[in-house]
Amino acid sequence: MVDRIPSGTRDFLPDEMRELRAMTERVRTVFERAGYGEVYTPALEYEGTFDRADMNASRPAYRMFDEQGHVLVLRSDMTVPIARLVATRYRDAEPPLRFCYFAHAYRGVRPQRGQSREFLQAGIELIGAESPEGTAEVLTVLCDALDAAGLETYRIGLGDASLYPTLLDGLNVDQQRREHILNELVDGDFVGLEREITELGVAHKTAELLLRAPQTRGGPEVLEGLEGPLHTAVTGMREVHALLAPNVADRIIFDLGLIRSLGYYTGAIFQVYDPAYGVPIGIGGRYDELLGRFGRPLPAVGFALNVERLHIALTSEERGR
Repeated sequence: MVDRIPSGTRDFLPDEMRELRAMTERVRTVFERAGYGEVYTPALEYEGTFDRADMNASRPAYRMFDEQGHVLVLRSDMTVPIARLVATRYRDAEPPLRFCYFAHAYRGVRPQRGQSREFLQAGIELIGAESPEGTAEVLTVLCDALDAAGLETYRIGLGDASLYPTLLDGLNVDQQRREHILNELVDGDFVGLEREITELGVAHKTAELLLRAPQTRGGPEVLEGLEGPLHTAVTGMREVHALLAPNVADRIIFDLGLIRSLGYYTGAIFQVYDPAYGVPIGIGGRYDELLGRFGRPLPAVGFALNVERLHIALTSEERGR
């Protein structure tokens, strides 16, 4: 009889650990060279800490009680703990603040979906820097880190979490229907999206815009020739693009339909893709309101790379050369 391990977890053997260690050290060097100091927070947090963050689909999945009966959770990401850390340990520090981390996160999984319960993240958080400058800095560090890891064919999808909600605000869509529409977008269900928009009863031209916008992606040319509220909504993406060095700008794919389930994103959002791996290997974005929920209102932006996915993509690229 062989002792099993929980689904969504795995063992790492010496050869793979040596490769992972070497790769993360290259990434760590990039973070430190850019001025990001490494921090580490407890894997266990009080449930109330994550309740403040409006995590939606990525709320902590694993709960337990301490000796006093308080509910503890295993962290589901590092952004929320760092927001807590800034508000408590750096309450009077002059921004901007730059932090990096290499830490495990824990999330619930769906059966037979190949998802991980426990995964190592490598990321940075830039606290107190406004957009577009702060966003451009983080995208630059992201590309530098991926280059240092050895990845060659990656691209970064760049969108704006506020784009589609802004379009819905202009139509005075009620909260319940708004949530249904945004959930269809998160799931990538454009059939469901079309059904929801049809039920809004808006003019044909408006319905066409709401359906076309989330399926619009490509180079900087997709930001041109837009009209009305959509032209205004992509202003932030244009400003970020104008600040990027050519080697970074060439990696960007503008995606007007990009949206994340995490409720704390407020502006620019991005995902890292590589043809060698079928799902995003990293995510990030702006969360300009999260720090205020912990008592220190500051704009912020960051990203997290899934180290195991990055390693798989790198290995697949090397085999294909």
